Amino acid sequence: MPRIDRYILSQFMTLFGFFALVLVSVYWINRAVSLFEQLISDGQTALVVLEFTALTLPLVISVVLPIAAFAASAYGTNRLSSESELVAMQATGMSPWRMARPVLVFGVLVALMVALLVHAVVPMARGRLADRQAEIAQNVTAQFLRAGAFQYPVRGVTLYIRDIAADGRLVDFFLEDARNPDSQTTYTSTEALLVRTDEGPRLVMMQGMVQNLRHAGNRQSLSVTRFSELAYDLGTLIDTGESRKRDLRAYSTLRLLDPDPELLAATGATRNRALAEAHERLAKPFQAPVAALLGFGMLLLGGFSRFGVWRQVVWAVVALIVVQFLSTAAENQVAGNASRWPLIYVSPLVGAAICCAVLWLAARPRRLRNPSSTPAAKGGAA
Repeated sequence: MPRIDRYILSQFMTLFGFFALVLVSVYWINRAVSLFEQLISDGQTALVVLEFTALTLPLVISVVLPIAAFAASAYGTNRLSSESELVAMQATGMSPWRMARPVLVFGVLVALMVALLVHAVVPMARGRLADRQAEIAQNVTAQFLRAGAFQYPVRGVTLYIRDIAADGRLVDFFLEDARNPDSQTTYTSTEALLVRTDEGPRLVMMQGMVQNLRHAGNRQSLSVTRFSELAYDLGTLIDTGESRKRDLRAYSTLRLLDPDPELLAATGATRNRALAEAHERLAKPFQAPVAALLGFGMLLLGGFSRFGVWRQVVWAVVALIVVQFLSTAAENQVAGNASRWPLIYVSPLVGAAICCAVLWLAARPRRLRNPSSTPAAKGGAA
C-alpha cells in the first residue's frame, strides 16, 4: 500500500476507534440501565446484571461500528480538507476514485469486524444469554418467593410467606388464586418446600387446607379440604423457560442457510424465516464500506467555502438516513413475509449506487457546474 494510502487509513482508523468507543459506551450504558432495573427488581445480584450486560455488548458493537465508520470518514475527510491536504492530493493528479481507495480499505476492515461479530460472537452471546435466562426463570425463590411481603406473580394471584428458614422451608405459606372469577381458591399451610422436577418446579405444601369459593349466579358455595401434603405446579404462575422456543438468532449462519427439521422445531420458525435471518447477517457487514464511502464522497462535493462544509455534512447524513431507512423497511417487509428476504440486499446496493454517483460527481465538478466553458457552448456563443 502506498504511503499516502497508509496515512489516510491510519487517520481514519484512529478516529474510528474514538467514535466507536464513545458510541458503544452510550448504547451500552442505556441498555445496562434497563437491564439493571429489570434484574434487580427480580432479586438478582449485581454480578448477574454485569453478566447480562456483557452478553448484550457484542450486539451493540455490531450495530454501532458502521455508524462509527461513517463518523470517522466524515470527520477525517473534513480535517484533511481544512488542513489543505486534500487539495495537495488533488494537485498531484489524484482523482476522487483514487483517493477513495484507502477509504474503501478502511470500510472493508470495519466490515470484517462486523462480520466476525454477527456470524460468530453475537450468536454465541445470544445462546449463552438464552441459557442464563432459562436458569434464572427456574430460580423461583429469587423471582418472587420473598418473606414478609405480598407478591403478585401474575394477575389475580396473591402470594405471602411469613418467613423463609435457613434450610429453604417456607414458613406460614399463603396463596390465593382468583384468576377465574367464578372459582376462587385459597391455599394455606404451615410450611412448604420448593422442589425441582423434570416437568418444572413444584411447591409441596404441608399441614394446610384449600378453600374453594364458587359463584353460580346469585349463589355461592364454599368447600374446605384439609391436607397433610399437597403439590402445586408453579408452572401456572411463572414462565419457567420450559415452554420457551429457542431464539433463532442463537444459531450459526451455516445452520440457518440450510435449516434442518430439528432447528425449525426448536425455534418454531419457518424455513424462510431462518433464511431471512441468515441473509440479514450476510448483508449487515456491507453497511460499513457504504457508510465510510458516503462520509468521504459527500464531503468532496462543492468547492472551498469560508462557511465550511456543513452543507456536505448534512447531505451525507441525509444519504445515510436514506440507506438506513431502506434497511429498516426491508427488515419490516421480511418480518411480515419471510419469503421476501432478497429485499435485504436492496439497502447496500442502493448505498453503493449512491457512493458511485457521488464519486462520479466529485470527479467532474467543473463540467457539471459551468457548462458554458465546454467547446460546444463556446461554439454556440460565437
